[in-house]
Amino acid sequence: MEVRQSDFGNGTNIFSMVNDNGVRLDVSDFGARIVNLVVPTDTGERNIVLGFESSEDYTTQDSYIGATIGRVAGRINSGRFKLDGKTYQVQTNTEAGHTLHGGAPSFEGKIWQSQIIRTEDEVSVMFTLTSPDGENGFPGNLTTSVTYSLNNQNEWTLVYQAQTDQTTLYNPTNHVYFNLTGDVETPIDGHELTVMADHFAVLNSDGTVTGEKRDVSGTSFDFRTAKSLKDCFELANGAQKDLFSGIDHPFFLSHEKGADVILQSPDGKVSVEVETDQETIVIFTANFGQDKMDMRGKTLGHHGGITFETQAAPGAIEFEDFGEIVLRPDQVYHAKTIYRLKF
Repeated sequence: MEVRQSDFGNGTNIFSMVNDNGVRLDVSDFGARIVNLVVPTDTGERNIVLGFESSEDYTTQDSYIGATIGRVAGRINSGRFKLDGKTYQVQTNTEAGHTLHGGAPSFEGKIWQSQIIRTEDEVSVMFTLTSPDGENGFPGNLTTSVTYSLNNQNEWTLVYQAQTDQTTLYNPTNHVYFNLTGDVETPIDGHELTVMADHFAVLNSDGTVTGEKRDVSGTSFDFRTAKSLKDCFELANGAQKDLFSGIDHPFFLSHEKGADVILQSPDGKVSVEVETDQETIVIFTANFGQDKMDMRGKTLGHHGGITFETQAAPGAIEFEDFGEIVLRPDQVYHAKTIYRLKF
């Protein structure tokens, strides 16, 4: 196994981890993000995640793609919350006046400190960052790390850790988009998806949660047995799906034995299994509509990728049964997600 470091533009770096089977995971200190994930197949190499060729492209087109998201992934309603009886107003950055992904810029726009770690069967890059007290309105000096690891079992692992000197909110995630065809111009409609979740969070039209956990039975969001995403998109009784022209919803995981999520390519040659210790996974099917992006010499369009954002559910600060995102000075935040690659 090996890891190489090279320039990614504007003072940033890219780190290429390669295992003995030919899997390559490229990550950058700009936004502690994943840039490329290349797997070998019998028809050649496939880059199965969305990404740009330089750090500048993320700045000019979409800074969230592949990035570490924080302090709080998802929306905070009106950017207001209470901690220990004190009301905080944090930066809002949506048309509806909500906070999205911790405000802007946040983790996705920072250059993180990096450290390469090697063991006999694994290579890792650990990124660290300190978010100062008051940044975007959040209390506490928060020190956080995100570690990307690749092993010879073709597993990509993400580990998050954090501590704070004041009570604050913390709910990070990774905003990787998968397209297992390796072609960003091909929509993910033909992929098969399995999600071990009995309930999903109902959303308002502005993307905030209503507080309702709805049974997936009889809805377009029942993925407990493998179903093509095209079937979900075309199912008639999909009011929530129709709000956003696809999926942009938290799913509450049942954590049955085995993977929490399985995504399989249309040709059946590549699959990704996701296993996490988090209670929720937010799935977003790149519902970009007519908004086009130039990516690796091609045009990324509607439904060009799918995210699996492992985290506590957005709305956790409002609704008690949506998870816990309060971090106190005597605690150490820890979360882990494993992506198992099969090809």
